[in-house]
Amino acid sequence: MNKDTICEAISNKQIIRFHYSIGDDPGIRTVEPHMVALNRRDVLCLSAWFLAGHSASKEKPGFREYSLEGISEIEITDKTFSHPREGYNPSGGKIYHNVQCGL
Repeated sequence: MNKDTICEAISNKQIIRFHYSIGDDPGIRTVEPHMVALNRRDVLCLSAWFLAGHSASKEKPGFREYSLEGISEIEITDKTFSHPREGYNPSGGKIYHNVQCGL
């Protein structure tokens, strides 16, 4: 299951790569996973720091939200990160609730 694989990577602070099929620019993403939780629409999502890959917005690295339904082909890399990115709220703040796992 995607959630279990992602939560394992979060626990070990491992960078993951996956195919994302929802949105205007489907393709491979490489991220630092921070949290799996329900968003305001009660959709189970990954909150992650985007590092590289397809991005419809063509924005630089930053936090992105990915519906778990759109995530496939997850690869846990051997690369790690040391700490949460600035702006991360382990409680979910006003955006997320029912946190399944997080840093």
